[in-house]
Amino acid sequence: MFLGGLGIFLFGIKFMGDGLQKVAGDRLRDILDKFTSNPIMGVIAGLIVTVALQTSTGTTVLTIGLVNAGFMTLHQAIGVIMGANIGTTVTAFIIGFKIQAYALPIIFIGTFFIFFIKNKKAHNYGQVIFGFGALFFGLSLMGDAMRPLRDLQAFTDLTLSMSENPILGVFIGAFFTVAVQSSTASIGLLQTLYDQGAMDLWAALPVLFGDNIGTTITAILASIGASIAARRAALTHVIFNLIGTFIILLLLVPYTHFIIYISEKLYLNPAMQIAFAHGIFNTANVLIQLPFVAILAIIVTKLIPGKDSAIEYKAQHLDPLFIQQSPVIALGQAKKEVLRMSEFAEQGLQEANQYLKTKQKKHAELTVQFEDAINNLDRKITDYLVLISAKSLSAQDSEMHSMLMDTIRDIERVGDHMENIVELIDYQITNKVTMSNKAIQDLDEMFNLTISTLQQAIKALENNDIVEARSVVLKEEKIDKMERKLRKNHILRINEGNCTGSAGIVFVDMVSNLERIGDHAVNIAEAVIGEEDF
Repeated sequence: MFLGGLGIFLFGIKFMGDGLQKVAGDRLRDILDKFTSNPIMGVIAGLIVTVALQTSTGTTVLTIGLVNAGFMTLHQAIGVIMGANIGTTVTAFIIGFKIQAYALPIIFIGTFFIFFIKNKKAHNYGQVIFGFGALFFGLSLMGDAMRPLRDLQAFTDLTLSMSENPILGVFIGAFFTVAVQSSTASIGLLQTLYDQGAMDLWAALPVLFGDNIGTTITAILASIGASIAARRAALTHVIFNLIGTFIILLLLVPYTHFIIYISEKLYLNPAMQIAFAHGIFNTANVLIQLPFVAILAIIVTKLIPGKDSAIEYKAQHLDPLFIQQSPVIALGQAKKEVLRMSEFAEQGLQEANQYLKTKQKKHAELTVQFEDAINNLDRKITDYLVLISAKSLSAQDSEMHSMLMDTIRDIERVGDHMENIVELIDYQITNKVTMSNKAIQDLDEMFNLTISTLQQAIKALENNDIVEARSVVLKEEKIDKMERKLRKNHILRINEGNCTGSAGIVFVDMVSNLERIGDHAVNIAEAVIGEEDF
């Protein structure tokens, strides 16, 4: 019953979080991206997103992803992680209202929205409601399963030991949170046990603080293989919670008396006592450590040395002031950003090639990150160019404007194709599809030609070099010839039994994607020629 209840509880949390994310759309990521200019704003952003996702782990993992991608600096991430620690206490307060008795009707309402209202928005809200009900239903089952523990001598002795030795309680809390990968679940269970009288407050509080340490393990797992900045963000989460727990253990006696005092004054039920203890502890921890964000950053930088290689997603040259002062300068700035975008495309293609050769996951992840960066810059540069188009431009500047708009579209499509290639390699690995050595050599040859064509197109764009651009255009026939040749070679290999049908599909699709990248490189070159000819 306990394991089933835990399963339903965790499913409820996940289902509700996913529903909330669908309701919020990309706004949660935008909140973290836009409203983290300083640590205080970061705390607020982290709190909002965690309340929306109903999981501090989700916020922390999302933050690490944004740091890894270059969307967020370490200083900003520290503020968000602190805010997530406050936001996660909201679930404990919700549990404190003890609405388990209404869990099944809530589940029915959620199901009604999902199955009987044919509307995507209603479906998303139904998912949130269903998850909310499942959370309480799972908690109720866990509580019923744990009720006999009160009469078990071994458990009574354990809670007594935790009262006398708070460190033991911290370890138990941390271990259980690591085991279930959810501090919300472990704190919910703690509230239930305390509510049933299975343990006293002196034993419950150390377990609560241990839960806060245990939740950091997911952040550590999320940072494995990530950038140096992402690993530093994960370590910050660990250090932040360890420091908070150390401070509170030193003040455990007065803090416990303080919680008892508040409980008496506010007539709190046992579950709400734990919620208040959790909320006050996490908020106080943030207030104590917030002024020392810079020191925390220095500590983790010393502990994880090295130069960070994160991709800088954010636009670097698109200052709106230039549009007002001089649209011509603004166009030049937009071109600089387009060149950055094209470099991401070239680097992403190089990483996709490395993934094909080595099958190392880090190359696939980098390719996807470059594609994300390209998509982000696509939106930012397009918006910037739209603002420029509202200004009075000369005929030559208008031509430059059109050329940049066309080039952005081509680079964005290059990003899509290199991501397609990664997905094809993923398919190859997952389905154990093997290619012949000749097929791998042919692909490598096609990759090299495509990469060199793209590099040449970028160079032509950067220098407005019409000679270089015309050289790129001449390569189009070479790329097309190579595609036809490789397709013929592939058919011969299949006929000779040297290649399987599955390998053939992967091979042909890769060649097709590379050929399309070559076409987009030629489009970039032709745009340069068009502008120069004008």
